[in-house]
Amino acid sequence: MASRAADWLRQAQRDLEHARHDLESDYLEWACLSAHQAAEKAIKALFQHIHGEARGHSITGLLGALKGRIEFPEALQEAAMRLDRLYIPTRYANSFESGTPADYFGEKDAKEAIADGAAIVDFCASRISR
Repeated sequence: MASRAADWLRQAQRDLEHARHDLESDYLEWACLSAHQAAEKAIKALFQHIHGEARGHSITGLLGALKGRIEFPEALQEAAMRLDRLYIPTRYANSFESGTPADYFGEKDAKEAIADGAAIVDFCASRISR
């Protein structure tokens, strides 16, 4: 079976761009979620590149599964943990006692998520392009 790493990476880059558009349009909870999706897909692209199998949505878990196969900076693990905390509460209206996710995520959250997502996407892209 042919590697789909390039497809996964391209979608990750589009998801990151989507996150930036969400930020500009004040859909801050969606910017956070899109940044998470970008990072998740980029790591799955990296797995494809090294002929590995990746399952699940936890970026922290996916990076953990790469240990011993690919060296990555500790800062990436920290970015993954921050992004994972956004995966559920940005999506569901019942994540909080009242209100919607839009009431709980601000510009700072979105900018941090985009920076974290970009760090992971860029790292994975650099490994895939080698």
